[in-house]
Amino acid sequence: MMLKAHTSLLSLALAASLFSVTARAQETGSEQNQDPGIFRSCLASLKPEAIKRGVSASTYDAQIAQLSPDMTVLPLLDAQPEFKQAVWDYMAGLVDQERVNDGMAAMTRWRDQLDKVQAQFGVDAAVVAAVWGIESNYGRIQGGRPLLTSLSTLSCYGRRQGYFRDEFIAALKIVQDDGIAPEKLLGSWAGAFGQTQFMPSTYLRLAVDFSGNGRPDLIDSVPDALASTANYLKKAGWQTGLPWGFEVILPVGMDTSGAGRRDKQPLSSWKARGVKRADGKPMPRDNFMAGLLLPAGPQGPAFLVTRNFDAIYSYNASENYALAIAHLSDRLKGGGPFVTSWPTDDPGLSRIQRRELQALLIGQGYDIGQPDGIIGTRTHQALQTVQQQLGLPADGRAGLKTLQALRAMPITKPAPQTGQSAN
Repeated sequence: MMLKAHTSLLSLALAASLFSVTARAQETGSEQNQDPGIFRSCLASLKPEAIKRGVSASTYDAQIAQLSPDMTVLPLLDAQPEFKQAVWDYMAGLVDQERVNDGMAAMTRWRDQLDKVQAQFGVDAAVVAAVWGIESNYGRIQGGRPLLTSLSTLSCYGRRQGYFRDEFIAALKIVQDDGIAPEKLLGSWAGAFGQTQFMPSTYLRLAVDFSGNGRPDLIDSVPDALASTANYLKKAGWQTGLPWGFEVILPVGMDTSGAGRRDKQPLSSWKARGVKRADGKPMPRDNFMAGLLLPAGPQGPAFLVTRNFDAIYSYNASENYALAIAHLSDRLKGGGPFVTSWPTDDPGLSRIQRRELQALLIGQGYDIGQPDGIIGTRTHQALQTVQQQLGLPADGRAGLKTLQALRAMPITKPAPQTGQSAN
């Protein structure tokens, strides 16, 4: 499904802090885009394979006729925040109290459907809801890039063209066989779409018509999106009744060399080494296999993770992503923040704090649009300038130290009324 080509829409919002992406895309693609014949020739070469996989010649010709490449997607292949940001920044933006509160409200509203999904597929309803929350903010942000444009571009330019060609053909089959209009098929730069961001090939394999309207609808049907996500996790190896894992406290001086989620050992082995749950609860009696995950090294939070964590990981091949889903699922069930703090003296900011930071920048006269919590180009550049003035590292990072320093500065100018989101 998701592989490393996929990233959640909310993660993409965090990726806006990689402020030069669009500029690099324009620079990278400008020369290639000057010759439309290259793109048309590439699409023509894909037609026989598409027909072989069930796309009619008439469908293929009709859908590619108006396509033009979008070169801004190319640098995003290497700009995924799961792999670029410090884990404490990544987690702060994805698992904050705002998302927990919204998730609890969404789970209350859709409790009956979530219970039915859990009963049928055996996947923890809170984990399914957490995927929904991380991927699209509970259906609010599904992405606005036309899939056929993004996938056709990635099929003809950049790396991993073979992967994206498969997804492009799958998207054409969705348009042809399921009757989803191309203008309705919108999503991420990588081609993921719907409330839980399925890649087209995964939709064809695993999407579920849970509402019974004749076809799966991941865009407008919450029941279909939740059930399809549970079906994916079940097929990925989710084991009913097994926790994804839990935070632990390691004994002083414990040798953590070789730690990792893949190096799983019986829980009894970890108990024997003095590993304890961070929440003070007794370790489970079941002697399941678990690996030691240290996302920030031995000085940060530590976790024992099971095969269910691996199932979450398969949704988007990033341990930071899987940890965000797992942690949000715990928070949705009433759990608290991690017991052990991240090993930094400058923590990351929640979305509320990021909006506050942007409002303070506006108060200093920076024209960055309206506060939206997304640290994009203009916000990043404004941060660099003000950090230099404050004697802080001018890295454009939205951290707590910069926020606190901005709070202490007098407001000098009224906020500009641009009517645009901050970026």
